[in-house]
Parts: sequence; structure tokens; C-alpha cells
Amino acid sequence: MEAEDKEDRPEESPHGSVPRDVFVLAGQSNMSGRGGVRQRRWDGVVPPECRPRPGILRFSARSRWVEAREPLHADIDTAKTCGIGPGMPFADAVIPHLLPSDGGEAAAGLVPCAVGGTAIKEWERGTRLYQQMVRRAREAVRGGGELRAVLWYQGESDAATDHSAAAYGPNMEKLICDLRADLDLPSLPVIQVAITSGEGPGMEKVRRAQLGMHLPGVVCVDARGLPLNDDQIHLATAAQVTLGRMLAEAYVKNFLDKEKVEVVVG
Repeated sequence: MEAEDKEDRPEESPHGSVPRDVFVLAGQSNMSGRGGVRQRRWDGVVPPECRPRPGILRFSARSRWVEAREPLHADIDTAKTCGIGPGMPFADAVIPHLLPSDGGEAAAGLVPCAVGGTAIKEWERGTRLYQQMVRRAREAVRGGGELRAVLWYQGESDAATDHSAAAYGPNMEKLICDLRADLDLPSLPVIQVAITSGEGPGMEKVRRAQLGMHLPGVVCVDARGLPLNDDQIHLATAAQVTLGRMLAEAYVKNFLDKEKVEVVVG
């Protein structure tokens, strides 16, 4: 690992066009990333799987495709300090499995939408976060891209009470159905993460809802056992790298490669 130069600025996409394969990153703080964040400061350490590389692009808050670099959500989840999340290691692992664009190389486009500390009711249809996610998803594919999947990591806030935890499953299913309808993508893949930490007594209820969801085109990877920061809420940097590879493996095996070619996790 090495520390990222704080003075670096993202460059405009060298591709000059929309990447063909686009992925939305949504949820709360463990999706936006707190790896390497301690006492509200990010340590700047960027693992090799998270470093900028050709073909991994980020849709900025100003709706421009730019070179992707950590922290991916710095201009989206602005109220808190962002660090390493699962988006970059996901793209790093999945891009070898993507087809190249006409006359070019494969490119993965990441659309950050996650905001820390948010409950699922704050993502329901009509809310600011939902409207922003739909708008950014639509803008990101203008010009020829295709939205391939939504990566979703959220639920810690809903573990705060038994009541909110019990409602998580129905609320999440409605969110997925509404999102597919509003994006006119009835089979849009959704890969959600089963939480490994929570803010109250309802964590196991939320986990059961996530792991037991049976909507078509929805799969779940389990974050249980991944190492946490000292706060015991947020995934550590190494855990985010592992999670990104788990998400890539889930996408390749369930939605991309019919022969179920594995992405190596480790």
C-alpha cells in the first residue's frame, strides 16, 4: 500500500465517451467507504487494488466521467470523511471479464450514490436520495452506456430498533421494484451486502431479510467476519478490498459469465 498524493486531481476520462458497463454504488457509509478513517481523518493509504488504472472511471458529482480514484464518494458523501470502499476493488476485479468497447479497451464506470448514516426510508421513492440515485443513473448512461447492476450496502441504521429491522425486508423489496420501474430495467441486477455491524438490537433481523430475499435478479454477499475499524461499525481497508472482490465474483458468476468463471478472492 502507499499513501495517495492529496494534491492529485482526477483527470477527465481519456475515453472521451460513456463507458459501456456502468455500476451504481448505493447505500450508507460502508459503501461510500470508511476504510482507513480514524478520528475523522483518512490515512491516505491506497491498496494496489484501489489505485487508478486505465478503464476505471467515476461519475463525479458534477455529472462528468473522470478517472476513478479514492475516495470514490468524496464529492457525494460530503458530511463525513470518506476513505476506502468496495467500489475500486470491485472494478479492478471485474474489468478483466468485461468486453472491450468498439475500437478500445474494456471500461467500468462507477456511479457513487451512497451517503453515510442513512436508513432505508431515506431511500424510498420520492426522497432526495432516491431521486438523486435515479437521476445519476440515467445521466451516467446517456451516450451509449448500459447500467449493469446496483451494488447496495446499507442496513446498519435500520438495525437501531426491532421495528425498523422488521420492516427492512419489505422496504428493500419495494425499493428494488421502484428502482427497476423508474429506470425501465425490470431485470436490473442488484447485489446487496448482508451487514456485519449495526447500531442496535435489530442486526440479525436485518441480516435475515438480506440473506433471505428471493426477488429474481437479487443476490447477496455476506460481510460477516470481515475486519472492522476500531469503531466496530465500519469495514477496515483490507476488508473493503475483500468485499469488492466478493461483489465482483457475485456479478460474474450470477449475471455475466454463464460458465460461472470465478474471480479469485484473496
